[in-house]
Amino acid sequence: MTSGARAEIVVDLAAIRHNVRRLREIVGSAVSTGSTTEDGSTTKMMTVVKADGYGHGVHEVARAAREAGADWLGVATIDEAVAVRDGGDSGPVLCWLTVPGEDWDAAITRGIDVSAYSLAELAEIETAARHLATTARVQLKIDTGLSRGGCLPQDWPALTAEARAAESRGHVRITGLWSHLACSDEPEHHANDAQERVFREALDVAERAGLRPEVRHLANSAAAVLRPSAHFDLVRCGIASYGLDPAPGVTRDLGLVPAMTVRARFSMVKRVTAGSSVSYGHTWTASADTTMGLVPIGYAEGLPRLASNKIDAWYDDHRRPVRGIICMDQFMVDLGDDHAEPGDRVEVFGTGHDGAPTAQDWAEAAGTINYEIVTRLGGRLRRIHVDSEGSGA
Repeated sequence: MTSGARAEIVVDLAAIRHNVRRLREIVGSAVSTGSTTEDGSTTKMMTVVKADGYGHGVHEVARAAREAGADWLGVATIDEAVAVRDGGDSGPVLCWLTVPGEDWDAAITRGIDVSAYSLAELAEIETAARHLATTARVQLKIDTGLSRGGCLPQDWPALTAEARAAESRGHVRITGLWSHLACSDEPEHHANDAQERVFREALDVAERAGLRPEVRHLANSAAAVLRPSAHFDLVRCGIASYGLDPAPGVTRDLGLVPAMTVRARFSMVKRVTAGSSVSYGHTWTASADTTMGLVPIGYAEGLPRLASNKIDAWYDDHRRPVRGIICMDQFMVDLGDDHAEPGDRVEVFGTGHDGAPTAQDWAEAAGTINYEIVTRLGGRLRRIHVDSEGSGA
């Protein structure tokens, strides 16, 4: 561990690069079996780096993804997009979550692609671009059945017609048409076919309106690996870029490597006697004398309290069960009769080496998804970046 660290998140940038390359291989293999774009070109890769790179560090992840061949970066908000651009990235960046009155100027002047879901949003973007005497890069999103963000199908003809009119006025360029799948991690779900059908119909409407976008995209990580028909010109890979399975229990071994490891040092090691109960509520009681290690992180750092008594940590090449309730600042692990010392390193989760716990294990213990486990981490954890390929950090 880093000298003096109590607890830390370690992100291996080599794993990020590996995962982006691997996803490009998977998508490329799908292209070779019939998922080519209309002009026969290779499907492009977007690495999604929203939410501070899913908790991995947006600037470091963005650089690693570009080094591995990511054509686009994706974020949610304009603030995130500006941070990526001002951090030195000069390639295509898309953002997609805004509210009325956003600072459109910040995105437009930096050449960031923004998304429009409605006529009102498109009008705001065009007004900002007109005042700047420039052309805004805009992508239109259609709601194909997620019933979240995006233009409803009945409003799509009007939005695409107005978008073409805005193009003719010179202050807007429609660079993309896109949507988002609701059930791509369930490949047999009927919603996948339905959404893809609506998306293809929407593309036809846009083409008849005269729009000629650079990219059309529908697939997220799960669809990128499971649904070649949804690849179109670009796939958006978020969680898979960080080495986590986008469809646990469905996908084959994808060859991805988790990039994040969370580790700490024992604050205290103590022997407890049979009959001793541990942590708030006394939800676990020792059936025999045992040694307990105190790990100095808890739900303030983002660990899910719901995983209490259901998950393991890793110490001395073995899984060690978490005993009792996970507290705000700390939790206890059962070491049995093994010897340990305060200051010894314990791995909370990581790559799964040798059977060690993973973010997916924590997700299952807490009844959630691996996205939430890695993205919510922070608090008092120190985050460091390493590079197991030896090319710097």
